[in-house]
Amino acid sequence: MIIEYWEILLRLFLAIILGGMIGFERERLNRPAGFRTHILVCAGSALIMMVSAYGFSGQIGEGFEVDPGRIAAGVVTGIGFIGAGTILQQRGSIRGLTTAATIWVVSGVGLAVGVGFYLGAIITTFFVLGSLLLLRNFEKKFKARKREKNLQIVAIDQPGLLGRIANVLGELRINIRRSELGDPVRDEETGEEQITIEFMIEVPYDLDLKELFRRLYNLENIIEVQWQEEVVEKDGLSLGKL
Repeated sequence: MIIEYWEILLRLFLAIILGGMIGFERERLNRPAGFRTHILVCAGSALIMMVSAYGFSGQIGEGFEVDPGRIAAGVVTGIGFIGAGTILQQRGSIRGLTTAATIWVVSGVGLAVGVGFYLGAIITTFFVLGSLLLLRNFEKKFKARKREKNLQIVAIDQPGLLGRIANVLGELRINIRRSELGDPVRDEETGEEQITIEFMIEVPYDLDLKELFRRLYNLENIIEVQWQEEVVEKDGLSLGKL
C-alpha cells in the first residue's frame, strides 16, 4: 500500500496538534515534560507508525508480509523510559506519574494518527484533556479531606534552615512524612542562593493554618510558602482552609 504525500503531511500535522493540546496543559502547570516534549512524542510515534505500515511496501520479496504491530509495540515499550525520566526528575514524587501517563497516551495518539485512525485519536485527546482539566477540582476536594498535605517553602539557603522549619512544624503537632530539598539557585539580583524544600506532612484536624503560615514567615529569610500548590501571601495569609 502506498500513502500519498499530502496524507503524510496531514497525519504529521494532526499529530502535532493533538500532542500539543495535551502538552500545553502540562506546560501550563510547569510540569517536567511539557509542550515540546508531547509534540515530539506524538509526531515521532505517528512517523514510526507510517514507516512501519507503509515504508516497506515493495521492498520485501514475495511470500513475506509486513507486521506493523511489532514496531508499534516497540514504541509503547520504549516510551516508558521517557515517562520514568519525568518521575525521577521529581525525586520520586508521585506528581510526576500523571505527566508520565500523558506521555504514554500521547504516544498512542500518535500511533493512531499514523495508521489513519483519526477518530480514535481525536476522541482520546479530548477525553485526556477532560480528565486533566475537569477532574482536577474533584481530586483537590478529595485530597482536602485527607490529613496528608503538601507544603513547599522557598527560602535563602542558610545553615540550620531545615531544623528551624521542623521545630515550627513540631510545635504545631505536625508530623513530617517526607521532605525533599531542591538544588540551590542563585538569585541574579541579590547574589544569594535560594532553595526549595517540599514537605509531605500529616496535620492534626484542629490545625490553625494562619498560625502555621505566620510562624513560617516569621522565620528568617523565608521567601515564599505554598500550601497544596497554592501560594500563601505573606501579608494577607489568604489561605485558611485545610
